[in-house]
Amino acid sequence: MSSGLRKFEIYLAGALLLVSLSLPAVAGDKKSTKKDSGKQTLAGVVSDSMCGAHHMMENAADCTRACVSKGSKYALVVGDKVYTLDSEDKTVLDELNQHAGDKAKVTGTVNGDNIQVSSVSGA
Repeated sequence: MSSGLRKFEIYLAGALLLVSLSLPAVAGDKKSTKKDSGKQTLAGVVSDSMCGAHHMMENAADCTRACVSKGSKYALVVGDKVYTLDSEDKTVLDELNQHAGDKAKVTGTVNGDNIQVSSVSGA
C-alpha cells in the first residue's frame, strides 16, 4: 500500500507542476492582449481596405485614392497583415492621402484588425 500511495503522490506532484507552469503562460497572453489594444506605432504601406496589398490598378497610390473616393477605408499593410484605418480627423485623412501607396508610420489604438489613427508620418 505504501508504494501505491507513493506513486499517487508522484503523479499528483507532476500534475500540480504542469498546472503551475501553464498559469504564467495564460496570464502572459492576457497581458499581451491589453498591450495590443493600447496606443502603438506601426510602419507599413498605406493602402485601402478593398485592395489590401494587391491593387487592381498599376499605380498603387492612384488605386488607393480611387478606392477611398468610392467609399473604401484607408488601410495599412504590415507584412502579411492588413489593418483598416479609422479616423474622422481631416489632418489624419490628408496625411493618409498624401502617403497613399507609400511607406508610413501610423500611430493609434489597435483593436484587432482596426486602428483608430491619431497621427501619420512618413517612414
